[in-house]
Parts: sequence; C-alpha cells; structure tokens
Amino acid sequence: MKFKLGPYLWSASVMILALALSLFVAKNLGPAFEIGGVPYQSSPLWWILIYFFAAVVVIAVVLFFIPFRFLKYIFRFIFAFMFAWGVFIVSYLFLPDYAAYTLAGVCGLLWLFWAKVWLHDLLLLVALAAAGAVFGFVFSPWTFMIFMLIIAVYDFLAVRFGFMVWMADKLSGTTSLPAFVFPKKFSDIKLPLNQVQVGELKNEAADKREHTILGGGDIGFPLMLSASVYFAHGMNAAILTGAFGIIGLVGAFVIQKLWLKGKPMPALPPIAVMSLIGFLIASNYLSQPL
Repeated sequence: MKFKLGPYLWSASVMILALALSLFVAKNLGPAFEIGGVPYQSSPLWWILIYFFAAVVVIAVVLFFIPFRFLKYIFRFIFAFMFAWGVFIVSYLFLPDYAAYTLAGVCGLLWLFWAKVWLHDLLLLVALAAAGAVFGFVFSPWTFMIFMLIIAVYDFLAVRFGFMVWMADKLSGTTSLPAFVFPKKFSDIKLPLNQVQVGELKNEAADKREHTILGGGDIGFPLMLSASVYFAHGMNAAILTGAFGIIGLVGAFVIQKLWLKGKPMPALPPIAVMSLIGFLIASNYLSQPL
C-alpha cells in the first residue's frame, strides 16, 4: 500500500530536533537550576495535574463565553510571550543577558505581527524544548510518566468526543494555534498562519488536505519526560526514551492513515505507551550517574 510520507517525515524531524535541543538545554541549565535553588524532581503529581486541567477548563470557558474579537488579541499576546520566553531560555546559554532579552523580544514581536507557518513551527519547537528542560528538572521520571498516561486517556476522550478539535479550531481562528502545522507542499511553509483553519481541515478528505496538524503536547510531553530521565539516569537513557517516543509518534500517523482513514487521531496514547517502554528499558539498563 502506497501512501505519502510527508507527515511522518515532518513529525519525526521536528521531534528529533526538539529532543536534541531540549537535552542540550537541560545539560547546560542543570547547574544553574541547582545554584538557583530550583527544587530537583520533587514536585508532586497532583500539582501538575491541577495545573494542566485548570488550564484546560479556563481556556475552554474563555473560548466559549468571550467574544472572538477580544480573544484574538488576548491569546496572541499570550503566545507571543510564551515564544519569547522559550527563545530567552535557549539563547541565555550562549548570549549575554541583554542580547538574550533582545532576541527574545524580537522573536515574540515577529510572531505577533508576522506569523508565518515556518516561524510559528520554529518558535513552538524552541518553546517546547525549553519547557521540556525546565519541567524535566522539577518532576521525577515516574511522576511525569504517570502524568503522561493520565493525559493520554484525556487526549483519547477529548478527540473522541470532539472537544480537542473544537478547541483547536477556536484557537486557530485567533491565529494562536498550540500545534505544529505541516504543509503538504514545502513551499507552503511561507504562508501566513491565519490561512490554516482546523475546522476547514477536518471537513476535507484526508488526501485533499493541504496541511497536517500535530498538537504541541504530542511533542512537548515526551520532551519533558526525556529531560526528566536525563537528570535522573543520564544522557543515554534520555535519548533511548526519546527515541521510543518518536516511534510512538510515527505510529500514531500510521494508525490514522491505515485504520482511521484520516480522521482525527489522539497521538499521545501511542506516544505515552512507547515512551513508557523506552523509559523502563533505559532506567534498568542504561542508567548512569550525571
């Protein structure tokens, strides 16, 4: 059976780049975290669960009740700040403070006023890599692994009952899409982000879609787990855990293509299962002191 490899190659490439960057940031920021007194992998599971589901509820309520004309500006500024923060965390490692702040501000403003598909994907990758390193330091591998499995169940239910697609559609209307956009044609990476509407994509046949959407959490959560594994068990274990996460990510696209015939697919369940397998292997056979 022949099928296009576009989404597979896009997603795997982004995951590999994000994993490399996140582990690089983790390796270089680890000493700074310790000096700054950041708690090392001691944050409880309930904290991240409350934070995540509270954020989901707040966003859903805001999207449902607040008029679109106000949402457009609120979410755009939130995303611009998030992207600027990610750029600052990464650039802080090799630039003076003032240069890192300047670069972060420029990137945030560029996305705010000149949001292209390629710029959005790049800044989202950097932000998720930075978040992966930070959350990996404050949460232990088992804490985050259990969190991923719980969120995988939520992801399945949210996609099954249309909540995830509804939320993504609403956010895409504000040009604040918390997801990667993979165009069918490489030249389309130069398109403005506001031309990508999730609601339109879901109504098109799979082979007619010009873009594939991959949720940021499907990249960000395995990054956080891999960074956490790095701090607890070393680089080799982190790389193996991340590699299994990539297998799970590509597997989600295979399931969507062959069994779901292009219908929305919750990618986190196969990612979480494969990440768990990789983590168990890595922690038992590749664990090494940092």
